[in-house]
Amino acid sequence: MARAVLRRLILTDYRSYARADLRLDGRSVYLFGSNGAGKTNLMEAVSYLSPGRGLRGAAVADVGRRLPGESGGRPWSVAATVETPDGEVRVGTGVEPGAARRTVRLEGEGVAPGRLAEAVRLVWLTPAQDRLFLEGGTERRRFLDRLVFAAEPAHATHTAAYEKALRERMRVLSEAEAPDLAWLDALEAQMATSGALMAAARVRTLHALQTEIDGRTGSPFPQASLSLSGDWGEIAWDEADGLRFREALKRGRARDAAAGRTLSGPHRSDLVVLHRENDRTASECSTGEQKALILNLALAQAARLSRAESSPNPILLLDEVAAHLDPFRRSALFDEVSDLGLQTFLTGADKSLFDALKGRAQGVHVDASVLTSLDD
Repeated sequence: MARAVLRRLILTDYRSYARADLRLDGRSVYLFGSNGAGKTNLMEAVSYLSPGRGLRGAAVADVGRRLPGESGGRPWSVAATVETPDGEVRVGTGVEPGAARRTVRLEGEGVAPGRLAEAVRLVWLTPAQDRLFLEGGTERRRFLDRLVFAAEPAHATHTAAYEKALRERMRVLSEAEAPDLAWLDALEAQMATSGALMAAARVRTLHALQTEIDGRTGSPFPQASLSLSGDWGEIAWDEADGLRFREALKRGRARDAAAGRTLSGPHRSDLVVLHRENDRTASECSTGEQKALILNLALAQAARLSRAESSPNPILLLDEVAAHLDPFRRSALFDEVSDLGLQTFLTGADKSLFDALKGRAQGVHVDASVLTSLDD
């Protein structure tokens, strides 16, 4: 296993943190402290060590520390030292003075954000995802795409290309004058190419997760059956499917123009999760069952990625997860992440939530964005 763990984390002008320098011993980490102390801010900072907009989905301009009277957030940075089998790697990201976009540095050199996946892969759960099965399909697709990206970083590029062509196609279709047919052909060709790659990666990930879940027979978390709904959901997505989708887009131009949106395609697929024991979809399950199903998905993803030989194993970010589990499942969660050898960051208001982790994890007290490591 290409084991990777965070050894040091430095925050500068990030949200509530003027400056924080947290040294880590390689074990999992539990952050405890009162509400508003800065626990989730720290977790979010770690999440920016991967491409994208972090676990809150915030714009980079909104995460800089802002003092009373200041109109905007300050330039900010998150830097980390990652221990790998080949030695330590320095990773950093942030917004520099006068810049609108965040920069990414690997060993001090500016690189594309996608290069972050070479050093760190993250899987996270947040309280916002508790409503995953009650919201619309958009949030479930984002959740699935984050799982796909952790295994296949190129997925983000294919998804972005598809969505850009999707938006441009609708702009052209909505023009008052006759649309440029040649430009529509090109956009639909791009959607077919990128869409096929995007959808195929989703299917691969879903099948891999299902295999992992099926093998977790001793888990206290509920077994799930996974599928993708929609007319372009769970299909093979070979070259012929791409051509068929392109033709479907062409035939649907008038319909999509009238509707003001593209009515068919992998962007409308939905993740369907069935609680196998109860034979009910997740949306029909209790809140506790839904939380357990989501957690089992995340653990299955972490377990399968932990066996990858060519990529760093994942780091888990579990924000406020422990508080919502009964003592049996909480202990089972701690045992599982320990057995997998995965560095996991957990948050909770009460230190006692993490009693079963004593000796196996590094405790950090968070108080008004001041970090104090415990000696245990």
